Amino acid sequence: MSKSVSSTPTATTGHVMIPLDRLIKSPDNARKTPHSAASLAALRASIAAKGVLQNLIVRHERDDAGAETGFYHVTAGEGRRLAQIARAKDGEIPRDTPMPCVLRETDDAHEVSLDENVTRENMHPADQYDAFRVLNVERGMDAAEIAARFGVSEHVVKQRLRLGAVSPVLMQAYRDEKLTLTQLMAFTVNADRARQESVFERLSGVYAEPYTIKRLLTEGQVSSSDRRARFIGIEAYEAAGGLVERDLFTESGGGYFTDAGLLDQLAFERLSAIAAETQVAEGWKWASAALDFPYGQGWARVYMEEVATGGCPRSRNRRHRSASGRLSAGRHRARRHLCQSR
Repeated sequence: MSKSVSSTPTATTGHVMIPLDRLIKSPDNARKTPHSAASLAALRASIAAKGVLQNLIVRHERDDAGAETGFYHVTAGEGRRLAQIARAKDGEIPRDTPMPCVLRETDDAHEVSLDENVTRENMHPADQYDAFRVLNVERGMDAAEIAARFGVSEHVVKQRLRLGAVSPVLMQAYRDEKLTLTQLMAFTVNADRARQESVFERLSGVYAEPYTIKRLLTEGQVSSSDRRARFIGIEAYEAAGGLVERDLFTESGGGYFTDAGLLDQLAFERLSAIAAETQVAEGWKWASAALDFPYGQGWARVYMEEVATGGCPRSRNRRHRSASGRLSAGRHRARRHLCQSR
C-alpha cells in the first residue's frame, strides 16, 4: 500500500508533510562535502529536543518520461533529513515520520541549495552567551542540558558561559568588533572588572595578542606552569592561605598564584626539608637549599686541564673527567669541598 502525502499543494508549490522514507538526496545539492559527524550529532540532538524547526525544500522526483515517482528530492535541508534517518535507524522515530516540507518546482534547485548553505550567518558568540545565561541562571539548566537542546557541544556552552566574567564594557567592545573572541577570552584571567577595563584602555588603538593581555592582567603573579608552582602545587598553596586567579579557558588546574612571596616561602621550606633529609640519608657534612642555584655553582662545561692534587688522597695523581672526556666542574668542586673538610 502506498503512503499518502498530507495536504493538497498545487503542482508547483506549497507546504506539505512528507514521510521521511519518501525523501531522498537531490543530485543538485550544492554541498558535495559530507556533513561532519559532529554537526549531524548536534542537529540530531536539537531535533530530538524541539522537533524540526525549519521546513525542508523539496521537489518531485521524476522518471525518464517525466512522470512523478512518489519520492521527493531534498533541495535544502539534507542535514535535517540525515539526522532524522539516524534517529529512525536507532528506533527513536518511525521510518515514515512526517517531515515539514515546502514544495518548490519552479526555482532552480542548485541555486536554492547554494543559497541555504552560503547566505546565512551563525549566531554571534556574545548573543549565544546572553541566551545560554538565561537558560543557565533563570531556568537552571546545566551546560550538558543546554548543549543537548540546542545542538551545540557542551564545550562551546561552557566557554560562552565563562564570558560572564568579563566587564560589560569589554563585551560591548567585542560586539563592536574592537576585540576578537580570543582577546575577550584572555580578559577572563582576572576577575577584577576595573582592572580589565584599565588594561583595555591601556591597549586602546593597538592590536594586542592574547598572551600580552594575560601578562598585563597578571603582573606580579606567578603562572601555574612556573617551576615553583608545580613544585608546591595548588592544593598546598591554597591550604597555606594563597589565592589563585583561575584561567577559565584552560584545563582544570590552570591559573595564576597571586602571592609570589608566599609561594617562595613554601618552596624554600620544602627544599630545606629535602636538603636536611638528603644530608642525613647520604652522610653529607652539610646541605643547603636555594630557590635559584647560586651563580657559578652549577654544572658547567670546561675543557680538560691539569688539576692540582694537593694533599687529598682521593684526587692524588688523578685527572677528573666527565663521561664525555671533559671535567665536570660541579663534581670537582664537590671533591674539593670534601677534601677541605677533612
